[in-house]
Amino acid sequence: MKTIKIAIAGLFLLIANATQAQVSVNVNIGTRPDWGPSGYAETEYYYLPDVESYYDVRASQFIYFGGGRWIRASRLPRQYRNYDLYGGYKVVLNDYHGRTPYAYFDRHRVTYYKGYHGAPQRPYRPRPVYGYNDHHQHRDNRYHDKHDRHDKHDKHDRHDDHHGRDDHHGRR
Repeated sequence: MKTIKIAIAGLFLLIANATQAQVSVNVNIGTRPDWGPSGYAETEYYYLPDVESYYDVRASQFIYFGGGRWIRASRLPRQYRNYDLYGGYKVVLNDYHGRTPYAYFDRHRVTYYKGYHGAPQRPYRPRPVYGYNDHHQHRDNRYHDKHDRHDKHDKHDRHDDHHGRDDHHGRR
């Protein structure tokens, strides 16, 4: 009898643990971006007035108008590739829950015009900082050193070293 109770308790704990793991997986899907405004854990969409686009937090996608239709993509369109997501203002759309926030685009565009800034915002996580050495020395110098080294050797190897023979003038 005691063994059956222990087996049932063990089975219950196993099922509870599996359920907890499933909940953890679902919570991590659609996490807010580091550049998103802090203090809004439950929002589904941001409107980015400067680029007249939306960001779907759950799908981790930008939504913008292009080619006569609304497009969902992991990046903003090419003309906004240098847009500063950390510095740009994000309007948190708490009042919309659906798949097409752009249904209210005309209202959003007028209310939150390009250059609009409401209350001050802090990003969810700070902007990544790249030091001079991180950006230049480790990445760029390795590339240049490697190619410079090969260029120096290649110039000499092609003209002066043909496996011990000096036959680049047609002599043997």
